[in-house]
Amino acid sequence: MFIYFYWKTRRKKKERILIIHKLHYNTHGPVFEEQPSSLIYPEGMPEGKVTLSCQARASPAAIYRWRVNGTEIAFAEDSHYTQVAGNLVINNPQNGRDGGSYQCLAINRCGTIVSRVANLKFGYLHDFPPESRSPQTVHEGAGTFLACQPPAHYPALSYRWFINEFPNFIQPEGGRWFVSQVTGNLYLANARANDTGNYFCFTTINMDISTKSIFSKAVQLTVYPNANPRKAAPNIRVRFPAETYALSGQTAQLECFAYGNPIPKIRWRKVDGILPPKVGASAEGPTLIIPELNFDDEGMYECEVYTSEGRETHQGRVSVQAQPEWLQVMSDSEVEISSELQWSCAAAGKPRPTIRWLRNGQPLTTQVKMSCGPLLALMCMCIVSLTIICVQDRVEVNNGRLRISNLALEDSGMYQCVAENKHGTVYSNAELRVQDATKITLAPSNADINQGENATLQCHASHDPTMDLTFTWFLNGVLLDLEEPNGHYRRLEGKETIGDLLIVNGQLSHAGTYTCTAQTVVDSAVASAKLVVRGPPGPPGGLLVTRNDDTSVELRWSHGYDNHSPIGKYVILGRSSQTHDWKRMRTDPANIEGNAESARVIDLRPWMDYEFQVIASNILGSGEPSMPSQPVRTKQAAPTVAPSGLGGGGGNRNELIITWTPMAREYQNGDGFGYILAFRKQGMPTWTVVRVPHVESSRYVYSNESLSAYCPFEVRIKAYNKKGEGPFSQIAVVHSAEEEPTVSPRRINATALTAFEIQVSWDPIQHLNINGVLRGYEIRYWRQHEREAAADRVRTAGLESMARVTGLRPNTLYHVTVLAYNSAGTGPPSPRTTVVTKKPPPNRPPGNISWKIVGSWVTVRWDHVKSMDNESAVLGYKVSDMLPPNTMILEKSKNSITLPLPKDSGYVVVEIRSWGDGGDGAAQEAIVSQDSGM
Repeated sequence: MFIYFYWKTRRKKKERILIIHKLHYNTHGPVFEEQPSSLIYPEGMPEGKVTLSCQARASPAAIYRWRVNGTEIAFAEDSHYTQVAGNLVINNPQNGRDGGSYQCLAINRCGTIVSRVANLKFGYLHDFPPESRSPQTVHEGAGTFLACQPPAHYPALSYRWFINEFPNFIQPEGGRWFVSQVTGNLYLANARANDTGNYFCFTTINMDISTKSIFSKAVQLTVYPNANPRKAAPNIRVRFPAETYALSGQTAQLECFAYGNPIPKIRWRKVDGILPPKVGASAEGPTLIIPELNFDDEGMYECEVYTSEGRETHQGRVSVQAQPEWLQVMSDSEVEISSELQWSCAAAGKPRPTIRWLRNGQPLTTQVKMSCGPLLALMCMCIVSLTIICVQDRVEVNNGRLRISNLALEDSGMYQCVAENKHGTVYSNAELRVQDATKITLAPSNADINQGENATLQCHASHDPTMDLTFTWFLNGVLLDLEEPNGHYRRLEGKETIGDLLIVNGQLSHAGTYTCTAQTVVDSAVASAKLVVRGPPGPPGGLLVTRNDDTSVELRWSHGYDNHSPIGKYVILGRSSQTHDWKRMRTDPANIEGNAESARVIDLRPWMDYEFQVIASNILGSGEPSMPSQPVRTKQAAPTVAPSGLGGGGGNRNELIITWTPMAREYQNGDGFGYILAFRKQGMPTWTVVRVPHVESSRYVYSNESLSAYCPFEVRIKAYNKKGEGPFSQIAVVHSAEEEPTVSPRRINATALTAFEIQVSWDPIQHLNINGVLRGYEIRYWRQHEREAAADRVRTAGLESMARVTGLRPNTLYHVTVLAYNSAGTGPPSPRTTVVTKKPPPNRPPGNISWKIVGSWVTVRWDHVKSMDNESAVLGYKVSDMLPPNTMILEKSKNSITLPLPKDSGYVVVEIRSWGDGGDGAAQEAIVSQDSGM
C-alpha cells in the first residue's frame, strides 16, 4: 500500500486543501468487540495490577490510545502504565494517583471511536477504633438498639452481629432482633433477661477481586429482670426514606422495625396498587425486598406494625429510574459527494437522557470547524484522491439528530451518538464514507435488428474505486436475468467498468426500452436506449363472420401490428367441431393480399360448426394467428355421400342382417337424419325399400319364414335429412343366415405323441354340404368312464385337417370325435375313436453332475436315469446350453458331453434332462466356470 499527500492553496477562495491519494482500499473503521468495565480495586494491595480490556475489529487493524480523566496517557513518560495489544495494564495501582475514569480510543485510517467510560475506584475498610465501648442497660420488656458505628469504608458494607464469642451470630428469626443493612445497628424489639451479654458488630466489604471482614469492640448489654414486664404499643424506630430511588432491573430494599411488647408483627402494602407477588415472604418481615424492579413497581409503600396494644404505620415512595437504553441507533452509511446525510438516534431512560455527538472521538457541535491536522489526515487515508476543504456551518446538531449538508470527502469518519444520564452512558457507532459519484461514461445507443439477429448495447461507467460496481439491465422496467442458462441475455466479459449487454437471437418480445444501471452500495447512474426488432406481423384483430351459407362463410378482420415490415399476405386456418387440429382453408380469392381485410372461405361442409383464424405474413415470416372467431354453423343441405361399410350376414334362421357404418357428423349435412335401405334376392328385379330413421343405427334385420339358408341378396343404402336424400351406395352382396353343417368328418385317427399330447387327423368335408361358410373343426375328447357331455373342446382356427391336443393325463384312455362348424353352430359328430397317452417320463433329473475343464473346453458328466415301471423308458438325454440357447440330443448310452467355454464370460450354464416316448423328464441345471470344478 502506498499513500502520498500534499497541501495546495486555491487562489480564488484562498482555501488551503489537503490532497491525499491511496492505492489500496477495502477497509472499514473500528468496531468494539471488548470494552473496559468499571472496577473497584482493594486499596493497598501489594504487587497488584489492573487490566482494562479494549479490543476492536477493524481493517486495517486498529491502534489504541487511552485517556484517564480526559487526558491522554503518555506511556513513554509513565512506566506504571503498559499497553498489551489494546488492553491497558496499571501496575501497582494507587488511590491518589490512579483512581478516575478511563476511556479507550480505537483508531485506524478510517476513523476513531471511544469506548464507554470505565471508572477505577479503590475500595477500603478501616479498622474499628481500639477504644472500649460504653456498656448499655435496658429493662426487660423494653426495646433498645446497639450502634455499630462502622469505620470509614468504600463501597457499602454488609452487617451481622455476634454475641459473646465468634461465630455465635444473632439469628433474626422470631421478629425480636433486626440488623439494619443501612446503618449496621442491631435492634431489639423487647429485651429478655437472657439477652445479657457482650455484642460485636461484624462488617464485610465485597470488592471485585477481594473480600474483607472486621468486627468491633464489645458492647456490653445488661437486661434488668422484671417479673411483670409492662405492655407497650408498637413504636417504629427504623424507617425507610420518604423517597427511595432505585434502578430498573435492580433490587430495592425497604427497612421497617418497631419496639413493642408483645413483639410487633409487620405487614407491607402498596398504597396505590397491588403489592407485586415477587416480594414473597418479605411482605411480612422487617425488610421488603422488591427484585427486578420495573416501572410498574413505582408508587407509595406502607409498613404497618401492630400488636394487641396498638398499631403504627410509615409510608414512603419508591421511584424507579433507568440507565439510557437505545430506541433508535444509526447505521453505517456510504453516500456520494455533495449529498446530504441525516442520522437520528433516540434513547429511553430516567431521568431523560441527553444526547451528544462525537466525530473521531471529538465532540461535534453546530459550530464545527474542520481541522486539517494530522488526525484528520490519518482518518482520511481510506479515501482515494481526497480533497479536504476547511469550511464551516455545514453541520447541524439537534440533540438526537445530526444533519451534514453538502457532504465532502473529508466528512468521512467514525461517528458516535452518546446518550447519558446520571445512571449511565451508552454509545452508538457508525461509519460514514463519502464516495465519488457513479457516472455513465458510454451510454447505450438505439438499435434496429431483424428477429433472430444479435444486438449489443454498450454501457460503461466510472465509480469510486473503493467500492464494487455492478451493472443491471432492465427492459421496460423489468429486471433482466443475465445468469439464465441458454437465455437470450448475456453480460459481456470485460473490465469492472464495462457492463455491455448482448442480446442473442432477438425476438419480438425483446423490443422496448433498455435501461442500464451502474450501481454501488452508495449511488447509481442510469442510461436508456430503444431496441427495435423487425419480425413477422402480429396477430390480426377483430375477426368476425359476416355471412354464411351451406358451403362457405364470409370473414372480416383488422390489420395487426406489422412489426416494422409491411404485411404481404394472409392465410386463413379453420377447424370443425369434429376436429382439433387447425388446417389451411380454401378461400376466394385463393391468394389474399396484404392490404385485404376480408375473404370468403369455400368448400365447407353443410350443417357443421367451424372456427377460423387469420395469419399475416411478411418477408420475415408468418406471425402468430389471430384469436379464433366465434363458432359459426353452415346452413343445412341434402346429404352428398352414401354411408360406407355396407355388409351383413349371420343371425338366426330365416333372417337377413344388413350392417353399415353410421354416418359421421360431418357428413350428415342437416337435421332429421336417417338411412334408406334397398335389397333384393340376387337375380330378382324388384327392390324392397325401408327407412331407418336414427342416425346412430348401424344394422337392419329382415325376417321371413320363406328365406332359405345362406341365400345371396343385393343391398344398397343412402342417407337422407330434412333437406333431401343423398346418392345410393354401390351394391353389396349379403347372405341370409347360415344353418349348422349337416355332415361330419370321416376317417378319424388319434395318435399319442407323448404322455401329455395326442395328434388327431381326419378327412375334410365338402363345402357344398354345410349351408354356409365352413369356419373350421371342433375336436371333443373325454376320458374313459366320463360322459361325452363333459368332454373338453378344441377348435381349429381354419380348415386344417389335423390338430394337436395338449394338457392330457399320462397313460390314460381318451375317446375322441370331430365336428364341423360354421357361424350357425356345429354339425353332427364323427364316429368316435380312442387313444391311450404314453407313460410319463421319469420325474428324477440326472444326478451327480460333474465337469472337468481342459483349456477352453469343459466335459460334463452325469449319472444315467433309470425309469420306473409306471414311467416311459429313457431313450436318451437332452443337453441345453443356455448361453446362447442351444439343445443337443444324445443317445441313451451317452452320459457326458464336451462343450466350449465362451471367451467373453468364461462360464456356461448347462441344463440336462432325460427324454423318451413319454416326453422330457425333470431337468438339472449346473453353472460351469473356469474358477470351479467338480
